Amino acid sequence: MAALIWGGSALTLVGLGGILWCIRLVIRARREGLDEAALRARLQRIVAMNLGALGLSVLGLMAVIAGISLG
Repeated sequence: MAALIWGGSALTLVGLGGILWCIRLVIRARREGLDEAALRARLQRIVAMNLGALGLSVLGLMAVIAGISLG
């Protein structure tokens, strides 16, 4: 079960890194001074990536919890 815990931890860290990367992309997009339509289009793509990263992080946490429960 240790492999499930460590693998889940790694997956969670990758997801957290993706969330932080999305935050960085949003800050960069806001600093560029785009018009509202362009900014909205870019933020919609970033939100999709953010949801994917959040899902990856949740799967990792579920794996950690399963590893702890089974171990």
